[in-house]
Amino acid sequence: MKIKSQENDIKFMRQALLRAKKAYAIKEVPVGAVIVKAGKVIASGYNQKEKKNVSTRHAEMIAIERASKVLDNWRLIDTTLYVNVEPCIMCAGAIVHARIKRVVYGCADVKFGACESLYSINDDTRLNHNFTVTSGVLEEESVELMQSFFKKLRLR
Repeated sequence: MKIKSQENDIKFMRQALLRAKKAYAIKEVPVGAVIVKAGKVIASGYNQKEKKNVSTRHAEMIAIERASKVLDNWRLIDTTLYVNVEPCIMCAGAIVHARIKRVVYGCADVKFGACESLYSINDDTRLNHNFTVTSGVLEEESVELMQSFFKKLRLR
């Protein structure tokens, strides 16, 4: 069954990367997220911090808000969040509060990552909820997208 899980992880990470490319197209840091329950995408989001001029408009936060509306519940029990970049402290906190079961991400974020790079909020047993993490899914594509964005940004 692990092979099926890997296939699903790749499938849903591709969808997160499609959302990240939407962010890239509007000059946002290219981060995209999808939330999956029972094998189906129930919500998605991409960074809109610059567009909305609101610091909390991260892909994960938008996807969490949308999933809560779809399920009519703030508890996102038995869901998986796919995001192409490791969640930051704010997003990891929201993941804990939303009771998301699992996070799958593409590439690490050495400056802000809160699931493995700087912090491991997901493993902090002092919190009332923990979530599992799978990293490195479509890592190369995720890194390339981020590098391309920041290279282009520096040329402006």
